Amino acid sequence: MTQFSFAGIKIDNITMEEAINKIEGMIQTGKPSYIVTPNAAHIVTLQKDEEFRKIYGRASLVLADGMSLIWASRLLAVPLKEKISGSDLFPKLCEVAAERGFKVFLLGGRPNAALKSAEALKKSYPGLPIVGIYSPPFGFEKDKTENDKILKMIRNSKPDILFVSLGSPKQEKWIYAYYQELNIPVSIGVGAAFEFISGIVRRAPKWMQESGLEWFFRLIQEPKRLWKRYLIGNPIFILLVGRELLKKAILRSKV
Repeated sequence: MTQFSFAGIKIDNITMEEAINKIEGMIQTGKPSYIVTPNAAHIVTLQKDEEFRKIYGRASLVLADGMSLIWASRLLAVPLKEKISGSDLFPKLCEVAAERGFKVFLLGGRPNAALKSAEALKKSYPGLPIVGIYSPPFGFEKDKTENDKILKMIRNSKPDILFVSLGSPKQEKWIYAYYQELNIPVSIGVGAAFEFISGIVRRAPKWMQESGLEWFFRLIQEPKRLWKRYLIGNPIFILLVGRELLKKAILRSKV
């Protein structure tokens, strides 16, 4: 499995189909593992957050979420095969789970987002074995009683896949803290996927997703929450791309 190295992060260069196959293999082995899906905002955060970077370094799969990374890979002459966002991977894995009988647990999202998402998924994929649904209160990870209740809930339900929708890097840090204890074959943070599937938040049209404008659509929807991520984060990401191009040019000049 080839990888694309960018700004200190190694991203697996695979297609959605290849990712699904690898995830099925992870479920079959039964060993606890987790998946991360970097986008431009993640890459920026990873530059200053050592804990987040360590979590990324130990992930079983690192999948490119965002056209910005696809474009960066092309500029650096190591083109990634496909964008694999958590929001796209989530329903595809649920489809596979319905076919193969893999048990899933939905944790996170805004109030009722997990429940409404589960209802929508059941309609799309009849027979999907959803063994747990829970949208915890804000700050639950700092409340030992609430957090322990959630861990017990997940352990008792014994899912094959745990989908966590808490936003980044919170979801990745929570997964990393407990994935071995929970002993779930696959845990993955899926960002706003519950909101998209449930219809609570409208996702950008397909043409905006494919042209790299999904961030702009989300910014218009939630400017107060997302302005810093995009209006400050995006220019930093562009600078990181420039730095990588400069490093590549310097290496070429020494050859």
